[in-house]
Amino acid sequence: MKLGLESLDYGIFFVYFVIVASYGYWVYKNKGKQSADSKDFFLAEGSLTWWAIGASIIASNISAEQFIGMSGQAFQLGIAISVYELLGGVSLLIVAVYFLPMYLNNKIYTMPQFLAKRYNDRLATIMAVFWLFLYIFVNLTSIIYLGGLSLEKMTGFSFMSCAIFLTVFAVIITLGGMKVIGYTDVIQVVCLIFGGLATTYLALQLLSDRVGTGSGLFEGFSLIAQKADSHLHMIFEKGEYEVHDGRGGFMDAYNQLPGIMMFIIGGQWVNNLNYFGCNQYMTQRALGADIKTARRGVLFAAFLKMLMPFIVVLPGLAAYVLFQENAEPAIVNGITQNGIVKPDNAYPVLLNLLPVGLKGLAFAALTAAIVASLAGKANSISTIYVLDIHQKFFNKNLTEKQTIWTGRMAIIVAFIIALMVSPLLANFGQAFEYIQVYTGYISPGILSIFLLGFFWKKATANGALAAAVLSVVLSAVIAKVYPDFPFMNRMGVVFWICSLVHIGISLLQAKGKDQENAFEVRREWFKVDNTFKIGAVAVCVIFVVIYAIFW
Repeated sequence: MKLGLESLDYGIFFVYFVIVASYGYWVYKNKGKQSADSKDFFLAEGSLTWWAIGASIIASNISAEQFIGMSGQAFQLGIAISVYELLGGVSLLIVAVYFLPMYLNNKIYTMPQFLAKRYNDRLATIMAVFWLFLYIFVNLTSIIYLGGLSLEKMTGFSFMSCAIFLTVFAVIITLGGMKVIGYTDVIQVVCLIFGGLATTYLALQLLSDRVGTGSGLFEGFSLIAQKADSHLHMIFEKGEYEVHDGRGGFMDAYNQLPGIMMFIIGGQWVNNLNYFGCNQYMTQRALGADIKTARRGVLFAAFLKMLMPFIVVLPGLAAYVLFQENAEPAIVNGITQNGIVKPDNAYPVLLNLLPVGLKGLAFAALTAAIVASLAGKANSISTIYVLDIHQKFFNKNLTEKQTIWTGRMAIIVAFIIALMVSPLLANFGQAFEYIQVYTGYISPGILSIFLLGFFWKKATANGALAAAVLSVVLSAVIAKVYPDFPFMNRMGVVFWICSLVHIGISLLQAKGKDQENAFEVRREWFKVDNTFKIGAVAVCVIFVVIYAIFW
């Protein structure tokens, strides 16, 4: 296996870079408002179309954590890891119907702003600080780490050189504001989809060549079905499969994806609804649009989510069969480090086997996914810091230019911190697991706070604060006392306990009365047009069919 790119690969990547940078500059100069406007910078208010919203949601969502982390877990667990993408698509429909009207009709632009309007400033400030730490030290850091790791495997340059390159590229895009991010994300999504599908095709072709007769794509599919039956089930039973844990040992696959229980207890629903409905960098691109445009954008994103398993899961399955059959020395040697099987190495090693030119396309696709996601998350960090912390506690009288300048400084500082912390993630086994587990400490409490805050007028600030604190404490206690309890089930259990505590404290405090700051809820807000209904049914049918086939 030869590390590094050839001249043609670098040429293809350079064309991609020039197109994105040039289009971003054109958008910055010509699209939307010309004057310094903080809402334009943070929300691209009124200037994003439905297809730009949908593409931007996916570009911010699909990053190195999917290409590298999820492909690694496809190598580890199999097709079952697709649940994050498939249920994510269904969850986006719920967000479009029920969450967006509540945000837009109440003029909510940031998640802490929702907490301040519905509960109180104390809770909003506490959660704003927490979100900043979460976005920087878990999300931003993990994307830089996985991105740097993948580029290191492809190019042969050092990890830190690759991480710095990605960070600088992302800073260039992010400083233009959400308008630039939203429209350049369209190019990024096109690039990551076509480049990702090309990688999937060539992975299956390679599998056919090395393990089969070389007859092509469909033989590659057939070989996965023949050689990796344990990796073609969406639902696991406890003790059914032992898989590599990324640390030199083995673990029960059920602990990662606990079968039907993650739906019954609700852990997967908590994970996805919190991620797409209560997450600043997911909702932000839709909050500057009208409800019809926002919903169509989210529906478009839901369809794109259903496509993602073909891009991020199939390469991991192909790598698994090549590894198990010892059919490709580069795969075996690249995935095994010092005798330890490292599933996260599967996708980067696979990319190095691509022919010249296509490796450049895959390099551009991976970079597009990483940079777009970094840009979206950094803009959200900036939005929360400026609107919910800086303007409240440091300078309430910022001019529009000062607001944008402060936002840009926040972006740069966040990137510097994440870049410095990112090498420390090498101590963790599975990066995608790291993201899910640590985000899952607070997800149950946050979802409880938002759902009850939206739809139950008696919910109080003290009840919400108790749910937020209990979510972290209870998750940590369960993880310590019952280390083998699946974290996905833990999220479901913690959600229900937090909700009950939230309800109990609110009833005691409110004494049966509605809160003065409770939101108005109107039935007509949740009505959708026929186009959305047809699209939503199609997404749900895809979900059901895949589970019926691969149960």
